Amino acid sequence: MSARDEHGGGVHGEGPPWSEFRVIGKPLRKVDGLAKATGAALYTDDIALPGMLHAKTLRSPHAHALIKSIDTSRAEALAGVHAVVTGADFEIPYGVIPWTQDEHALALHKVRFVGDEVAAVAAVDEDTANAALALIEVEYELLQAFLDPHEALASSEPQIHPRPDRTGNISKHVELEFGSVQAGFEAAEETVEGDFFFHATTHAAIEPHCALANFSEEGLLTVWSSTQITHYVHRALARVLEINPARIRVIQPCLGGAFGGKSDPFSLEFVVARLSQKTGRPVKLLWTREEVFYAHRGRHAMHMHYKTGATRDGRIVAVDAKLLIDGGAYSSFGLVTTYYAGQLLTGPYAFPAYRFDSTRVFTNKPPAGPKRGHGSVQPRFAFEVQLDQLAEKLNIDPIEIRRINFVGADTHTVNGQRITSNGFLECLERVESESGWKERRGKLPPGQGLGIAGSMYISGTAYPVYPNDMPQAGIQIKLDRSGVVTVFTGGNDIGQGSNSMVAYIVAEELGLDHRLVRVVAADTDLCPVDLGAYSSRVTFMVGNAAIDAARKLRAQIVDSLAAEWEVEPGRVRLVEGHAIDLEDPARSLTSAEAFQIAEVRLGTLGSTGSYNAPTLGGDYRGGSIGASPAYSFTAHVVEACVSEETGRITLKNIWIAHDCGRALNPMLVAGQMEGSAYMGAAEALMEEHTIGRFGLHRGPNLLDYRLPTAADTPPLHALIVESLDPEGPYGAKEAGEGPLHPAIPAISNAVHDALGIRLTELPFTPGRVLAALRKKRRSSAQSAGAMG
Repeated sequence: MSARDEHGGGVHGEGPPWSEFRVIGKPLRKVDGLAKATGAALYTDDIALPGMLHAKTLRSPHAHALIKSIDTSRAEALAGVHAVVTGADFEIPYGVIPWTQDEHALALHKVRFVGDEVAAVAAVDEDTANAALALIEVEYELLQAFLDPHEALASSEPQIHPRPDRTGNISKHVELEFGSVQAGFEAAEETVEGDFFFHATTHAAIEPHCALANFSEEGLLTVWSSTQITHYVHRALARVLEINPARIRVIQPCLGGAFGGKSDPFSLEFVVARLSQKTGRPVKLLWTREEVFYAHRGRHAMHMHYKTGATRDGRIVAVDAKLLIDGGAYSSFGLVTTYYAGQLLTGPYAFPAYRFDSTRVFTNKPPAGPKRGHGSVQPRFAFEVQLDQLAEKLNIDPIEIRRINFVGADTHTVNGQRITSNGFLECLERVESESGWKERRGKLPPGQGLGIAGSMYISGTAYPVYPNDMPQAGIQIKLDRSGVVTVFTGGNDIGQGSNSMVAYIVAEELGLDHRLVRVVAADTDLCPVDLGAYSSRVTFMVGNAAIDAARKLRAQIVDSLAAEWEVEPGRVRLVEGHAIDLEDPARSLTSAEAFQIAEVRLGTLGSTGSYNAPTLGGDYRGGSIGASPAYSFTAHVVEACVSEETGRITLKNIWIAHDCGRALNPMLVAGQMEGSAYMGAAEALMEEHTIGRFGLHRGPNLLDYRLPTAADTPPLHALIVESLDPEGPYGAKEAGEGPLHPAIPAISNAVHDALGIRLTELPFTPGRVLAALRKKRRSSAQSAGAMG
């Protein structure tokens, strides 16, 4: 069966053609779990090639400046230095989005943030490379630096990115309205309005960025990189270095975390490639932790103003949003971010009128980009808090107001997004029941409270980053006479277990033990194209492609055995490492024997499969951005304890109910749910990527950048909800990003239940809690005085 219907969508929600799963739905370990646990797994920095040189990068000490001159002669003369490169070696710009390619591998004429890459050196070791950097002389002409997005928006000069076709520092502006917002507010019987701020955060993956390049004597370039977008790095290398893409190979080894932070092409990948080309030797570049903080592409800071209106019975009638997004120095995924900040808010609740005015501006700070839940975590925080404010004004239970506005299944949102399966109501029911919401909310001791929030998120984007009609995911399968199956996927496993998912699906379809399935991934020479690990696309898209390929191969084996046994194909079943005749159980072969019979009849055995999303989205400019073949749904209840003396928030429990379609491996799904909630709680209470005076990071290390330890993490209760999406692989949808969104607003809502204060600025530090308490006391005193 094909993985595409007549519109290009998946058709695998119905499961395999037998009644019981043998692999899918079981809590199996990851295929790479043992290698990672024992230290046998190889990461990019573990790879060492004969004659390898080490590279280091010279970074700008200024937030905004023209480069007047660069003198590298002293560095080049240093013993042990083999090559030096500057912006002149990379004149062609790049960027992951084709329409916003505004970066150079090394700064060409100006630097735009402290840490911007200026030059690089390849030497016999890292110490020599660092010594050479100190010998490079750069003359700068300082320019005014914009460190506040409001100032950048208001000022037209100097432009951070001078362009003849426009003035000012706006990166992208989107304004869209669906329905009549004015009429909606006129019909509203209760309205809430307010300002919210979401701070910048970084990914804090344990593995820093690393790249290794080898330009062979035959003119073939191989790059190993800790990337989550192998295919896009391949494309960018070909463009910037002006090398035929057929002569480039990009490999992603094991990757030690990404969370979106490795979904751009980065300077170091181009630098090691050019240095290897110049020296004729392999070149490796490993960033320090400080460098990762400066080049991170972390979560955008957003200033948000929301107004929401509802009728007396709790039905939302209008939502109006105005957002100012701090984009940092370069575009990255910013075009998409500006749309996502508005487009992804229109579920799981239905409202007839919606407007968002979203502006991303350049600032002289590290470039912001995608972080887990890209673009939609920030608005979700504001809206879910405001929904609780409405519930309070209307005297409606916060969970009930969410039920009242449920958008439904098999429907469309106000902005034209197609929703298929939807388990949000069950998510609400699960967290309500498990947390004891009805019995406990509003009745806990002083300083303790419960908070609720919900969300919706995409399972892959319906359109690729660059326009094309080719498959978004591809799979190739090879059978061996021994019974081993090798699967080739371009998908990037960044720790979420996508390689394991492929093994489970192929094992299920071919009736094998999953340990007999080998997965070769993320190698552009060996694997079919896949667009990478972002927007929670891998399980849905790669999974459908794997089913497509495996079912084609299964059909070849079954038909060959049916002919051999002279029976109808419907009598042949592949299960538990054997091929059997359902009507004659004594007739049985091992899988290896079955493969050999098929190979005799058909020749070398293999198959391919692919997936492409159906055409989706509203009929308006930007209508395809945020359109997804399926959406996941989540609800959280947080139990918090807040000290009125210290302002410290302590989380006691987080209940996470997530509609993932079908849990292909419930253990991995629960892990993703818990990891998402942990990351959201960390952003709410501790994390803060702060750029201070002169554009300097206040703490570019994992000592000053606060992250919760195991001692700070509350019990996380993963409640899996399975809605079985009609187009997902066996009904599966995403589980890696959606479960983050509700954590932050649920914490804010829990604090309100505990102390009656609203936290609308992140992070929720003790100082902000105490300030909110003082404001509440002053307000109460003023009210009492007025009454007296």
